[in-house]
Amino acid sequence: MKTALTVAGSDSCGGAGIQADIKTMTLNGVYAMSAVTALTAQNTTGVRDILESTPDFLAAQLDAVFEDIFPDAVKIGMVSSLELIGTIADRLSFYRAKNVVVDPVMVATSGARLLKSDAVSALTEKLFPLADLVTPNIPEAEILTGEKILNADDMERAAETIRSRFGCAVLLKGGHRVCDADDLLAAPGVRKWIRGKRVDNPNTHGTGCTLSSAVAANLAKGFTLCESVARAKDFVSGALSAMLDLGKGSGPMDHAFDLGGRFAEGK
Repeated sequence: MKTALTVAGSDSCGGAGIQADIKTMTLNGVYAMSAVTALTAQNTTGVRDILESTPDFLAAQLDAVFEDIFPDAVKIGMVSSLELIGTIADRLSFYRAKNVVVDPVMVATSGARLLKSDAVSALTEKLFPLADLVTPNIPEAEILTGEKILNADDMERAAETIRSRFGCAVLLKGGHRVCDADDLLAAPGVRKWIRGKRVDNPNTHGTGCTLSSAVAANLAKGFTLCESVARAKDFVSGALSAMLDLGKGSGPMDHAFDLGGRFAEGK
């Protein structure tokens, strides 16, 4: 069985972060492992508190995984501090990690900035060079390029700027009123629109975590980058289309929409 590691924060409500990543990787056919960057107390209505891992403890988690079950792919999600970013970069470099997907979590759904400028610089200088793919959304791409993105042409320019500036492939996700369900993949010799159909579902908590984890899982299984992105997008669409409705706010998707068999049956 192929394996994948998620390095991200814990979501106590289960819709995003480590929990969404493990569900996604499992449902995409790989063995999932984790290194927790932070504990969060949150539900579908918002985040109540955050407790970060120390750099030493995060390093110990990463060492424990790599020394025993070397991952075939690595997904990196929420990393909120300069020190933790440095720890991840150091350990990934030391072990020569492969198939690294970085979801640069910089901006909350509300539009609030989640990373200080020095942490953004560390992310781009230390983690992006190790990444096979980064998956920014529109607001994050605007931070990375310093340019407004208002239409498809802007997306193409921004994706190429990020790819050439940081030396990694880019999946620039549509949305935020720009190319709503269409994403753009930019890699050396590749510029491909990954078309999607908008799913009218307000429960979208964890879509970014899920997409990047599904890409990592498919890379671990040996699919090409283009194939992995297309398969991941189909998985997210399926999870949204299942129309799970839990919680009082923006709820989670149904990661197990394609789960069958007698162990999943109810009474």
